[in-house]
Order: sequence, then structure tokens, then C-alpha cells
Amino acid sequence: MPRLPESSASWRQDVPASIVVALVALPLCLGVALASGAPLMSGLIAGIVGGIVVGALSKSPLSVSGPAAGLTVIVLAAIQSLPSFEAFLLAVVLAGMMQMVFALTKTGVLSEFIPSSVITGMLAAIGLILILKQIPHAIGYDGDYEGSFAFLQPDGRNTFSTLWYVLQEKMVWGAAIIAAISIAFLFWWDKARPSEGPLRFVPGPLVVVVFGVAANSIFANVAPALEINVSHLVQVPVVEGLGGVVGLLSFPDLGQISNPLVWTTALTLALVASLESLLSVKAIDQLDPQRRTTDKNRELFAQGGGNLLSGMIGGLPVTSVIVRSSANVDSGATSNKSTIMHGLWLLLSLLLIPAVLNLIPLASLAAVLIATGYKLTKPVLFRQKLKQGWSQFVPFTVTVGAILLTDLLTGIVIGLGVGFAFVIARNFRPAISYVCEGRDCLVRARRNLYFMHKVELQTVLDRVPDGSDVLIDLSSTEFVDIDNIDIINDFIRSAEFRDIKVVVRGDLAERTAPRIRAPRQEVVYA
Repeated sequence: MPRLPESSASWRQDVPASIVVALVALPLCLGVALASGAPLMSGLIAGIVGGIVVGALSKSPLSVSGPAAGLTVIVLAAIQSLPSFEAFLLAVVLAGMMQMVFALTKTGVLSEFIPSSVITGMLAAIGLILILKQIPHAIGYDGDYEGSFAFLQPDGRNTFSTLWYVLQEKMVWGAAIIAAISIAFLFWWDKARPSEGPLRFVPGPLVVVVFGVAANSIFANVAPALEINVSHLVQVPVVEGLGGVVGLLSFPDLGQISNPLVWTTALTLALVASLESLLSVKAIDQLDPQRRTTDKNRELFAQGGGNLLSGMIGGLPVTSVIVRSSANVDSGATSNKSTIMHGLWLLLSLLLIPAVLNLIPLASLAAVLIATGYKLTKPVLFRQKLKQGWSQFVPFTVTVGAILLTDLLTGIVIGLGVGFAFVIARNFRPAISYVCEGRDCLVRARRNLYFMHKVELQTVLDRVPDGSDVLIDLSSTEFVDIDNIDIINDFIRSAEFRDIKVVVRGDLAERTAPRIRAPRQEVVYA
């Protein structure tokens, strides 16, 4: 069978993937807007802009942007404290401009210093949260908004107590039946999906959504007691044509440009949105089957452009979002065409078939997210991290636990703190070995010497007895901090007064010869 051209094969994979991502993104956009105290339309606008604009500007092949749950607390507080929603939109515009400045100053490189254990811990935690948070939606309880990542919920419960509550008292059997069949189908379809023929392009989540709509219609006519209420269905604002959409747009209040609170909000949004985007993109690069690497500065520029436009037309701030991006990877997307098309599907659906979208049970979409969550947090991931040692396993599990018990951004900060603590601890392990036998002594640097190794180096050199022949071996180093060079020079200068002969070995020693030498003693480089 002749192979398809690469571009043709990409379209065949990206189109079905984009439909899945659009289905996943739709309730998340609405849920984040609702939790943020913003108009529902603002969430949809952010989702459309995140797909079309950020997708076109970004160099990330698989990342998908839109309104993020991690910003809801900040957005809600800003909307409540600023004079108007239009003033908040101005802050979003300014935040976008700041992100573009971050990109031009190469701030994106900071993401490369994030420990991999924290990144994988974030992915595993998001997988667990998707499962735990979507189970209530799967069985018909919507006390927490769609897309929430916070442990403490607005209804006074938390992630775990809600599960017990809904299983005891709030189960909607129609939703539970649809969700159970949908989850079983999705796991079966992953294994049974044919590799040849037209069925290989049929996305399982689309089948699940169609099944959910059909099943609920059957319940309404055959078993009314199982029918899912409107409150458990997707609720897209119904507008008539492009004119109706334009009528719901909001625009920034430029008169608030001198308001200090607007600038404070803008800076907060720019910093937090940039952090979340960089973390998400780095995580998605790890999930990419082709292991491509995204230009982080270009990503910041794309996010800034997206926020600039989103704020200009009434949308919430956007970031790269793990949930949508993971669904994109899981659906077999190969390029940013999937991201762009998902934004187009959102726009067309809003314009053409809002009433049809409002027939989709949240239980069907919950099933899709639960299946996605499982793939992010498979048990084998925890076993792999344990085999890699405590320096990887502890930051990984702390990140998972912290995100589960707080919220996404707080958990990431805690995970980063623990991860960096292990990095520092590794660097504080003995970097210098010392041994003496008779008159012969060896002082050997095992790795590069930085400022933090000053005390260790000084302590070792102080142990060298008078009358010794000392070899200072720097052959394993590529860098020695100037403070450590000064310590070695001081030791060499004092050596002639203690009847010590010093030999410094290594390429680095030769390159730094003008510094590592005594004024009245010849230093031999071996």
C-alpha cells in the first residue's frame, strides 16, 4: 500500500484530534468563566483565541491554549476589586503586552531549570485530579465547576468528601449509566481500534458524545426517571449568527489606564500565566511521541499575543492548558493544525449549532476526561520514579500530593521547592576526595567546583601535613569558581613555608595557569 504524503497523513490525524479537543474544551471554557465570575461568553472567546491565534503563533506542535483553572482565583478577585469587567479586560491586554516583552528578553529559558521530577509529578497529579473531579460529573453532581483543580470547593466540601457525598446521596442513575458505558467503550476502543480502514480515523470521544445525546433522548421517551436534567448538560449561550456573537462582546476600558490596580492585576496575570504556560509546554514536550522541543520564548510571545487579542474582544486570559493538550496528544494529533482547528470548531459550533451542543451530557465529557486522566497517572509511572531513586521519587510524590491537597499553582510551587532542595543537596555531597600515604597526598575534585564548595576545599587543604608532596587533581572539572581558585592559590603561596611541593593536574589548571601559581615556587602541571 503506498504511503500517504506526510502533510496528508497529518491532516488525517489532526482533524479527528481537533474535534476531540473541541469537545473537551467546550465545558472547560464555560466552567472556568463561571468560576471566575465572568460572562460565559468570555470563556468561549478565550478558548477560540487560544486555539486559532496562539495555535498559529506558537511553535509548539501539540500544546493547546485557553482559559485556565489555575487563574480563576486571581481573575475572580480582580473582577471583584476593579471598577468594571471592562477594566479587567484592559489588565488582560496589558498582561499580554508584558508577556511579549518577557519573550523578547528571553525569559522563557527559565523553564529549562525546572526539575523533571516536578514536571512528571504535575502530570500525574493532573491525571488524578481529572479522575477525582470528574467522577461527580459522571454520576450527575455538579457542585464544583467543570475544570476545577482546587482541593477546597465553593460548596464547602473538598475533593474527597464530595466523592463520598455523591456516592451516598446525589447519584443520577441516567448519568452514571452513560458514563460507565462510555468509559468502558473508550478503554476498549484504545485496544480494538483498527489500524487500517476508515474506522481508524473515528475518535472514541466523538462516539461517546453521540452515544450520550442519543441515550439521554431514549431515556426521555422510554424511562423518564433516568433522563438527565438540563443542569447536567452543556450550557452554551445561544446566539443567532455572527451578529448575536458581536452583540455579546465586551471591550477594554482604556480610561482605566492610570489605575494602579489595573497594572498590578496585569503584572500578576502576566507572571502566573507565563509560569503555567511554560510548565505546561515543557510537560507536553515530554508527552510528545516525537520528543520535539518547543521554543519557550516563542511560546511566551504567542501567549502574549493571545492575551492581547482576548482582552481586546472580551475574553478571559489564556494559558497553555495541560488537560486540553493531553487530550490532543492522546487523540493522535501530530501538529498545531489540530490546535487551530479546535478553535475553529468552537467558533463554528457557537455560531451554527449552539442548541445541539446543549444536548450533550456532562457525564459523556466526564468519561473522556477520566480516560485521559488515567493515561497521565498510570501506576507504572510511580514505579518508574521509585526505581530512579529517592531524589526523583520524593519531589515527584510531594508535587502530586501538594497539587491534590491545594491547587495547581500552589502545588507546583511546593514541588519546585522540594525539587530544588534535592538539587542543592546533591551539589552539597562531597565534591573533593582526600587521601594521604606517607609523604604523598592527593586532593581530587570529583566534579566542577562552585562557590558552595569553598568550605569543603578549604577544610581539605587545611588537612595537608607539612612536608608533603601534594597532587591537586582538577582533571575531572570543566569549571572552577574564582573563589576556589583563590583558595588554591593561597595554599600554593603558603606551601613553600611548610615544605610542601604542589603539583596541579588537569586541562583546567593549564587554562587557569596565570592564577594557579605561587610567586616564588614553580608549579608543575602533569
